[in-house]
Amino acid sequence: MHSVSSYIEKRLGLKVNMTKTKIVRPNKLKYLGFGFWKSPKGWKCRPHQDSVQSFKRKLKQLTMRKWSIDLITRIERLNWVIRGWINYFSLGNMKSIMTQIDERLRTRIRVIIWKQWKKKAKRLWGLLKLGVARWIADKVSGWGDHYQLVAQKSVLKRAISKPALAKRGLVSCLDYYLERHALKVS
Repeated sequence: MHSVSSYIEKRLGLKVNMTKTKIVRPNKLKYLGFGFWKSPKGWKCRPHQDSVQSFKRKLKQLTMRKWSIDLITRIERLNWVIRGWINYFSLGNMKSIMTQIDERLRTRIRVIIWKQWKKKAKRLWGLLKLGVARWIADKVSGWGDHYQLVAQKSVLKRAISKPALAKRGLVSCLDYYLERHALKVS
């Protein structure tokens, strides 16, 4: 450590803060929220695990069931967070991370919508409006308060699908990342 810091201070003329400086392997380094990994083509960056966890916590906070705001306002706030985070980290490789986060976010929004439709009649009305067959909607609308379980059923996944949420204004994490990443890499 001493030889490296003396080289940086004497040869390069830079000041080294010894309390913040450490020597670590590149794959253990966290720099400005980015982590690094070695691919066959060389070193690449991606969001550090801590940054991804922080992003997930923020999305979870914005999609809490007990927070009673209308869906459009919630989607606007989610879009601000998603766009800001992806714009910052779009240089990194994170397609698989964005796929997981995107699916989890849509499930949480389905839970919110199902909870907002409290009564069986409202659930029936909502499912019929989304194009679900009458006999299926009648059966599904009585499923009750097991929100997470219901949100993962194929009926609700097809009814409140990615295009349906995009129509409401929700930005897809994966699609937005692929768009921004293509601009930064090229």
